[in-house]
Amino acid sequence: MSMSQRPPKAEHRPTRLACLPYGVGHDHEGVCLEVQLGPYRLLLDCGLRDLTPLLNQNQPPVDAVFCSHAHSDHARGLKALHETFPTLPIYASHVTKQLLPLNWPEKNSPKTANFCQGLFWEKPFELFDDLTVQLFRAGHLPGAACILLTYRTVERVYKLLYTGDFSLSNLQLVEGLSIEALRGLSPDILIIEGTYGTMRHPHRRQQEKQLMQRIHECLTHGYSVVLPVPTLGLGQEILKLLRSHHQFTGRDLDIWVDGEVANACDRYLDLLPEFPLSVQNFAKHQPLFWDERICPRLRRLTPQQRGKIGQTPCIVLTDDLTTLYDEGYLLSGLWVMLFPASPHEGETLESPEIVRLMERVSIHSESYVLAEHSDGRNTTQLIHNLRPQHIIFVHGSPINLTDLTSLEELQNRYQLHLPSTGKLVELPIGDTFIQPAAPSPGVYEGELNDVERNITITLPHNIINDPHWRYFADTGLVEARWQGDELVLRGISQRELVSQSNTEKVINDLDCCLTCRHYRGQRCWNSQSPLYGFKVTPEGYCPVFEPLPQQEDEQSP
Repeated sequence: MSMSQRPPKAEHRPTRLACLPYGVGHDHEGVCLEVQLGPYRLLLDCGLRDLTPLLNQNQPPVDAVFCSHAHSDHARGLKALHETFPTLPIYASHVTKQLLPLNWPEKNSPKTANFCQGLFWEKPFELFDDLTVQLFRAGHLPGAACILLTYRTVERVYKLLYTGDFSLSNLQLVEGLSIEALRGLSPDILIIEGTYGTMRHPHRRQQEKQLMQRIHECLTHGYSVVLPVPTLGLGQEILKLLRSHHQFTGRDLDIWVDGEVANACDRYLDLLPEFPLSVQNFAKHQPLFWDERICPRLRRLTPQQRGKIGQTPCIVLTDDLTTLYDEGYLLSGLWVMLFPASPHEGETLESPEIVRLMERVSIHSESYVLAEHSDGRNTTQLIHNLRPQHIIFVHGSPINLTDLTSLEELQNRYQLHLPSTGKLVELPIGDTFIQPAAPSPGVYEGELNDVERNITITLPHNIINDPHWRYFADTGLVEARWQGDELVLRGISQRELVSQSNTEKVINDLDCCLTCRHYRGQRCWNSQSPLYGFKVTPEGYCPVFEPLPQQEDEQSP
């Protein structure tokens, strides 16, 4: 379908502004939102695994579809939707159009990339005579877009802005969302992601520095590092970091890329003219990917080369960790596994299959933060600059989204909505501000009893109805710490217990805090150490390390 072709004019229906979610992006759920603007019905993203809710009629369920970016939780259902309704127009940025086929590698063909029409950045595209769309760069991923829909009636102009996934911070391969580009839009309706809730992150460059330092430490101690990553986005970011960071430049080291991550790298190379100038300049002096001449060497991991990994310290990025383990390639040599941290504090992003794998293999694992989404501070900053009337929060755990809607600074200014799948959200626009009831404040009163040698804290039973409870009570174990005069309780997850167990198995032969004679109760008690009195990680190290007596004659790797 050419750009000149438009979807047929929708028949007139009563003017209505509403949103019907088919998927709101809770946990591992995809995002798929139908918005109604007057007589028009439009679909924002289609990350559904099961398209049944959209296929219960013989005609297209909407007038047009817009895809914010190529991640599977926003795009995985587009191919099946197109195959069912071939005439239904689907739009995205030109970069996203090129990246979308990575979601269907087994069906990759010339036709796979052609069902989507590419739109230019910030150039208004007239979908109908009274409805236009504009795309703005959202950061997060190459090609990711904020989608502005403008619907004009005789009485007034209505604007709806959908952020998709966004990041205000500059990443390695994509510039962050520009608030200046959106300033003054004043949309009536803002549909915004809240992946990280109210959490706050260090500066992006600090996150990158910490990850590079941790990988450097592992390699220095003789360990290889395996990083499970999604096919698209995070893996390419880490590869660019490893190629350009001062701790790895010129280092005699092999970096192996496995699975579909390698195919995504190839697609990135085809799109270099669309990348920031800094990336294009880097690629002029040395290859962005696939370089065996300049260290560190960056190579595609073929089946013939898999037997080499682990013989000497190396780095492996893969989206197919289970295959590497099942075929025995992670059983030779020493390994550390680094997972991206989950948007929910204390959790990690492994699939259930990976969790089961970790329970039966003695590989130390830990998480790192390399956020691809904006944190709570940047999310509220964007909202205050846009000043919408209605805000719909999607994409994130119910806990994190509830935390955002509980913010007084948002409740006092905007009409907030926290939708659930299948529930229609009406969005009346007017001068009268009608704020929905605020969520429960989440404060619970209890009792404290000192019984012989134990302290018990009793809380009301209705606390289990709070969405935070599932994470807090995961194992029934808690950690308590003082924060000023307040005692803070934190639940310990199953993932954390497994990680602690594997840590002790793997690093008991290293010069680290776990094997230091001054490490007791997770704290350092060496008065000569800069860490004296502080809580330290078992794999930490300081210059005044003293081994346990039984290890004084052993040689560390």
